[in-house]
Amino acid sequence: MGLPIGRVFTKNLGLMKESYGTLSETINALKEEGYTIDFNVKEECLICHVTKVSLSPDDFEIDKIFRFEGDTNPDDQAILYAISSDKEGVKGTLVNGYGLSSSEMADKLVEKLSTHPHSN
Repeated sequence: MGLPIGRVFTKNLGLMKESYGTLSETINALKEEGYTIDFNVKEECLICHVTKVSLSPDDFEIDKIFRFEGDTNPDDQAILYAISSDKEGVKGTLVNGYGLSSSEMADKLVEKLSTHPHSN
């Protein structure tokens, strides 16, 4: 069973958009849209263990943010980031819990990203 329906926010517009459904359904839909890399946090950057791609905050943008809230269990809360890097030519996702299950390193990275300028 996946997490409940999420809400979508774009980084620059802050608008709510239609959801794909559960966390797993959203990840699968994003893969179909080209977000195929599974990113993890390592210190102050994002990495993919399979492709060995490593991205500093200057190397990528957060395209979409999906928030999933558990109805009965606070541990079911998660944030899914759709991430792209023109520099490396990759798109992928990063899943981070929030609340008690939140990754401290990911929170620091996301906090750093909140001041990262978006350039077109």
